[in-house]
Amino acid sequence: MKLKKKLFEIFGPVVCAAVILIAILVSPFNFRSFNSKTIREAAVSQSTNIFKGTVVKQKALEEGYVPFMGSSELSRMDPMHPSVLAQKYDRNYRPFLLGAAGSQSLSQFWGMQGINNQLKGKKVVFIISPQWFVKRGINKNAFALYYSNLQAVTWLKTAKNTLMDRYAARRLLDMPSSHSDKMIEQCLLQVAAGQKLNKAEKVYLDLKYNELIHEDQLFSTIGMNDRVAKIDREASKLPRQYNYQKLDSLAYQLGAKNTTNNPFRVDNAFWNKRLKSQVSKLHGEQAKFDYVSSPEFGDFQLVLNQFAKDHTNVLFVIPPINARWAKYTGLRMSMINDFNQKIKYQLQKQGFNNIVDLTNDGKEPYFMQDTIHLGWRGWLKMDQAVDPFLSNDQPAPEYHIDNYFYNKNWQMMQGKKLKQYLQTHQAN
Repeated sequence: MKLKKKLFEIFGPVVCAAVILIAILVSPFNFRSFNSKTIREAAVSQSTNIFKGTVVKQKALEEGYVPFMGSSELSRMDPMHPSVLAQKYDRNYRPFLLGAAGSQSLSQFWGMQGINNQLKGKKVVFIISPQWFVKRGINKNAFALYYSNLQAVTWLKTAKNTLMDRYAARRLLDMPSSHSDKMIEQCLLQVAAGQKLNKAEKVYLDLKYNELIHEDQLFSTIGMNDRVAKIDREASKLPRQYNYQKLDSLAYQLGAKNTTNNPFRVDNAFWNKRLKSQVSKLHGEQAKFDYVSSPEFGDFQLVLNQFAKDHTNVLFVIPPINARWAKYTGLRMSMINDFNQKIKYQLQKQGFNNIVDLTNDGKEPYFMQDTIHLGWRGWLKMDQAVDPFLSNDQPAPEYHIDNYFYNKNWQMMQGKKLKQYLQTHQAN
C-alpha cells in the first residue's frame, strides 16, 4: 500500500494534469479570447502560427480588419506600406497581413479555411506575384511552412463531391505535409475520389477539430512577431494630412536616399545582403524564366472559386518587376506580358473585374524596393486604388466560375496556342 501511495504521489499529479489537458482539448467550448492589442499585433506580425490558425483571424475579421493576401512583398514595411497609411490617416479599415515569403495560391486557399464565414460579403486585397507561376508550381517545403491539419480538418467537415473539392483534395495529397495524420489522409483520398465520409470518420474529424482549435487558442500567439513599433515608427515619418503630391514627393526622396549604392535602384541593405556578392553571376540568368506555364493557375483557381462561394469582393493587384533588373538578368518582358494577359483573362472571364495592373510601372523611379517587390512610390500608387475600394461601398460582385481553369491544358498553355486561344475567346 505504501508503494502505491508513493507512486500516486509521484505520478498522480502528472496523470491528473494530462487528463485535464485532454478534456480541455476535446471540449467543444472556447476558453480564451483575444484583446484589441493582441489583434493589432497579429495583424502585422505575418507569423506562420497566425496564418495557419483560425481563431485570431476570425476575431480580427469580425472586428473589421481586411485581409491583405500575398507573399513576401507584404514584409516591405516602409512609410507607404498599406498598414502604415491606414493607421496614420485613421481609415475605416485596417489591413490584416496574410502571407509571407513562400505563401502562394495553394497556401492562401487552405489558409482561408476556417474564416470563410468572416469573408462572406466582405472585401479582400489580393496581391498576385508572377514569380509564383513557375513550371513546378509551389515549393512543397514552403507549403509545409504555412499548412496545418486544422485547415484540412475544418475543410473536410464540409467538403462535397464537387470538382473544386476533388481538385483541392488531390492537390493537398500532392504535398508531403498532408500525410502526417493517417485518418485525415484517408478522408482526403475519399473526397478526391468523390466518395462520402463514413460516420466514424466524421466523429474523428469532430474530435480532432476540437483538439486543434483549442491548440490554436493556446499557442497561436506564442512567439508572434511584434511589428507594431515599426509601423508606428514609419507612420511618424508621414505628414499629418493626406496629400498625394506631398506623399509622392516624400516617397521619391526616401527611395533616392535608400538606393545609393547600386545601379538597379534597389534598397541598399537588400543590395549588400542579397545581390552584391553574386550580381556578376546573374547577368542574363533569367532569360529562360517562364511564368506562363504552371500548375499555379489551377491553385489560383481554387482561391477564385472560394472567393466566389463566399461572395467576397476582391481587389487584385499585379505588381511589376524592376525594369533595370529585368534588363540585366534577361527576363523577357514579352513573357511577362503573356502572363499578364493570361491571368487577367482567368480573372475577368469569371467576373473578377477589380484589377490593379502595375505591370508597366517597373521602370518608374523608386517604384520598387528591390528586384520584384513594391516599395515607396509603388505602395503609394497601389493605395490610390486600395483606399477607395475599401473605404467606399462597392457593388456586389457577379461571379460565374468556369471549371475549365482547373484543366491542365489551361495551366500549361503558352506561346502561339495561348495567343490564339485568347484572341478567339476574348472576341466571343
